[in-house]
Amino acid sequence: MSLAKLNARGWSAFSDIDRVWLIIALIFLALAIFDSAQVGSSIQFTLNAVLHTLPYMALAVAAIGFLKATGAEKLVASAFQGNETRMIFLASLVGGISPFCSCEIIPFIAALLAVGTPLSAVMALWLASPIMDPAIFVITSGELGWGFAVAKTLCAVCLGLLGGFAVRLAVSTRYFHNILLSRSSGSSGGGCCSSQPFSGRPAWAFWTDNERLQTFRSEVQSNGFFLLKWLSLAYMLESLMLQYVPAEAIAGIVGGTGLQPIVISAFVGAPAYLNGYAAPAIVSGLMEQGMTAGAAMTFMVAGGVTSIPAMTAVFALVRWPVFAAYFGLGISGAILSGMAFSTYLALV
Repeated sequence: MSLAKLNARGWSAFSDIDRVWLIIALIFLALAIFDSAQVGSSIQFTLNAVLHTLPYMALAVAAIGFLKATGAEKLVASAFQGNETRMIFLASLVGGISPFCSCEIIPFIAALLAVGTPLSAVMALWLASPIMDPAIFVITSGELGWGFAVAKTLCAVCLGLLGGFAVRLAVSTRYFHNILLSRSSGSSGGGCCSSQPFSGRPAWAFWTDNERLQTFRSEVQSNGFFLLKWLSLAYMLESLMLQYVPAEAIAGIVGGTGLQPIVISAFVGAPAYLNGYAAPAIVSGLMEQGMTAGAAMTFMVAGGVTSIPAMTAVFALVRWPVFAAYFGLGISGAILSGMAFSTYLALV
């Protein structure tokens, strides 16, 4: 076998390695080289944290499998019929509790825009959807408590309302004409998920259908591994953060009272946010080191909206004015969410 073929085969095998597990392995390798005493502590911390989260993880993946196998996610289509004000309210509510991932929302949004759904309702769904879903709710409640998870859900719905009505007021301007990019006009598919949101009816007794039962098993397996790897990375990073990042440094940046830590958290959330499943563990560690609850809420909301998958879903479909509106509304809504949560905690 030629050297070129050997190199090609070796590169193919390397490229098949999951990037998250590879990052975990590389970080542990770096620890073994530079601080071997920390390896055992980080492994123990990660294992204990994963075991603590395991019941919540099992509930989360079972919920996702049920929604996919039954086809219940198709019910969201009912939110986009009738009066525009009603559509904005329903889109915000559906976005705050829907099971759509950041990539699955792409074909759904493309289909909505292609059939003429008002941009205001689409923006409401777009802003609310990446912040919360049933799995993220369960994981967040396990890490940060039910109160924080419920408050984050309310923030997602309120952000959808803010974006929907703001866009409704601005949509008459010239910047919101021809909003779709030409390459995505009329598209109702694509992305990494292949849902068909406007066809079919839910089949609640999915176990009576072998194909749906297989879908349930496949979704439980794939989402279980997905959550496991991201939570493992999150807990490992949390262990390193607790060990190497001085508490006073965190407290100096996002600690204390007032508006400043909340605003800073909104912009820190964009590059630092992993995803909705990993973020609660990171935020839990930050709060132990002095991050305020309001700043934590801002970080979670802003990070969900401005994460790379979420912004890619917007950038892939629409022109820059709509993308800019999405980003601006996401950041400002996250700051308002943090302020509101801080005020609520101060009053109770």
